[in-house]
Amino acid sequence: MLKTLELDTAMTPTETANRPPAYNLTIVGGDGIGPEVCQAALDVVKAAVGSARTLTCSDFEAGADCYTRTGIAFPKETLEACRSAHAILHGAAGLPGVLYADGTEAGQDFTLQLRNELDLYANVRPIKLYAGVTSALRRFEPGSIDYVIVRENTEGLYASRGGGVVLGDEVATDLMVITRKGVERIVRYAAELARTRNGAPSDGVKRVTIVDKSNVLRSFAFFRKVADEVMADYPDIETDYALTDAMSVYMIERPDTFDVVVSENFVGDLLSDLGAATVGGMGMSAAAELGDGHGYFQASHGTAPDIAGKGIANPVATILSGACMLEWLGHRHDDDYLITCAENIRRATSAALISGAARTRDVGGEARTADCVEAICKALA
Repeated sequence: MLKTLELDTAMTPTETANRPPAYNLTIVGGDGIGPEVCQAALDVVKAAVGSARTLTCSDFEAGADCYTRTGIAFPKETLEACRSAHAILHGAAGLPGVLYADGTEAGQDFTLQLRNELDLYANVRPIKLYAGVTSALRRFEPGSIDYVIVRENTEGLYASRGGGVVLGDEVATDLMVITRKGVERIVRYAAELARTRNGAPSDGVKRVTIVDKSNVLRSFAFFRKVADEVMADYPDIETDYALTDAMSVYMIERPDTFDVVVSENFVGDLLSDLGAATVGGMGMSAAAELGDGHGYFQASHGTAPDIAGKGIANPVATILSGACMLEWLGHRHDDDYLITCAENIRRATSAALISGAARTRDVGGEARTADCVEAICKALA
């Protein structure tokens, strides 16, 4: 653990009764630009929340740099801090060349292990084109791309990490794992999310698009079968289908027809990065990893070690992830104030992007990381 800001417990009963609601956040900056964008998000979150709520932030380490220094990528004390926190905010993890003996990245163990340890089964990736940002799909205006990819986060192809088989130097295998429980809960999550949204931008229809490769693989055919059973409970939500390869085309040709997209773990990973590229790149793409009892929030991008420490990283994705964190905490704890704070961050970010004050080089501007934070905090005020 690096530092902890402790709550003052020496309070009278009256002071205790009047004390603002408090939330404990575990902060893991990670590697590369991770600490920079994580701090930027915290600065904005604290500006949005103000003194009306107490946010107790405790910093812990994990990732490739931690592994290089200690031989452990994910310390036990960091896991326990994540387990006990109200929410977890992360920067990014992993560095080129910091590998285990099997060739996999050591830094990725933090995220991958945390998903299993805390059962963070829903990876939620908003794909939204904000005003002030030009899409690579130039014919689509801000607001016309606004959907969410919901990716099953604990099984699928990634469940095989560490368990695959390498035979000599000739053959390697990894297994796809699809369970009824896993499909049922992720599709139900997607359908419930669709009920809260305004539908696809093109027609306003509340829609869940099931993405799979059911025409080839039995595992995906099972995914679709179970998904259909779940969607039968949601007659108010339109069910749509796309094969994985076709979906990569549809996301370019007609992204405005999607509302909520649900898929297996590996497929969702690929598609969500493609979606990010259509709304300004990875620096604009927030992410939330959610379970029934825990929430973990980070940007979708990597560690970008080539620009680490230069003060030019785009913090918007992590700032928007911070907004997702406040919104989730608000719903979980019946705290409407936090939900309002989350929406305020999104509005302020949009305003700062439109003005150009929060546009970094990757989205066609000249702003530095600190400029983004200053502009968004000014818009909040």
